[in-house]
Amino acid sequence: MTRKRAVLLSQGDEVITGQTLDSNSAWLAEQLTTLGFDLVLQLTVADRVPDIAWALELGCERGDVLICTGGLGPTQDDLTVEVVAQLTQDELTLDQASLDHIQGLYKSISRVMPPANIKQAMLPSRATILQNDWGTAPGLQIEHDQCQAYFVPGVPREMRALWKHRILPDLQARFALPPERLLVFRCMGVHESKLAELMAPFQERQGVVLGFRTMLPENQVKLRLSADLPLATEESLREEVLQLLAKHCFGVNSGNLIQVIGDLLRTREETVATAESCTGGLISSQLTSAPGASSYFIQGVCAYANAAKTQQAGVPAELIQAHGAVSKPVAIAMAQGIRDLSGATYGLATTGIAGPGGGSSEKPVGTVHIACATPAGTHHIKLDLRGTRERIVSLAAGATLDMLRRHLQGLL
Repeated sequence: MTRKRAVLLSQGDEVITGQTLDSNSAWLAEQLTTLGFDLVLQLTVADRVPDIAWALELGCERGDVLICTGGLGPTQDDLTVEVVAQLTQDELTLDQASLDHIQGLYKSISRVMPPANIKQAMLPSRATILQNDWGTAPGLQIEHDQCQAYFVPGVPREMRALWKHRILPDLQARFALPPERLLVFRCMGVHESKLAELMAPFQERQGVVLGFRTMLPENQVKLRLSADLPLATEESLREEVLQLLAKHCFGVNSGNLIQVIGDLLRTREETVATAESCTGGLISSQLTSAPGASSYFIQGVCAYANAAKTQQAGVPAELIQAHGAVSKPVAIAMAQGIRDLSGATYGLATTGIAGPGGGSSEKPVGTVHIACATPAGTHHIKLDLRGTRERIVSLAAGATLDMLRRHLQGLL
């Protein structure tokens, strides 16, 4: 089965100059690929009519589907609708339903619609209107050069809702798409280069496309499988990769690390508390980001100063004086102390030097001690991290959480 081709176009001076990160294209690329499209081109252009027209012509020539984000607002530099009308030799007419919708949104917040918003209801007469129930700018759909082109606002919340409720159902109705078969192995504690080395035998494997993705501090291995690959072969591949990745893999097509840890704690009816220094509360923030965290998270202490480590995590002052705050004994004492004080099943702790200052020859920036206190004893790891302060903090938090995950899965 021939896979259909998709093209993405984002526009806006703020996007092309780097003032705004184009997260829309990354998200849409993943959705389209998962749906069974081959993404063949991504374009970004400024708010200029010739540039937008050129990109639309090229995109419709190259793709069976084009999705364009941005340029549907009420200001003078929102030019998408004008270019679409030119492209299709259509005229702009007032769409009363869209105008009524926009006016209703303003009325719902006790405001009068500014005259500038009338522009958002001036639409190509032959275009299909994609009603936007999540904002003022309606989306559009046209066919040009046998390409189905969709135009949606650049606001991520609105774009994603229009994808889910307008574009996705239409694509599924129009195209016989090969069912997506994707295995995503989610990994912690292993570099992408090492994963590439481990997965080298799969580079030439028939019916398999190998890919990698880094989402600090996590790395992912992706196996995209051909539609005709037998299910038995898929299961064999899954087991083969799991054996290679071993304890580094925390899930296959699973939720993120926090969701996996939360599920494990809930199943075991166990709890966790944290005492953090260099990570500054990031671990407790991540643990409580998942719905239902109150069933397993007891408390979090940000014990930055030495006195706080003693007062809030129960670390003996003489221990800090003897070994320094950034040390194995202090990390272990913090984990054990917060576990005892909170009554949690597990206590997690971090202490380190995130930088850019504060390091020494003995304890350079990036030196981090992490610990996990359990009913059976306390695990400790010394990390030697490199990079920016933000990177060190993120990696330290991830390593601490992964230590807990490995204990829960019996891998420590």
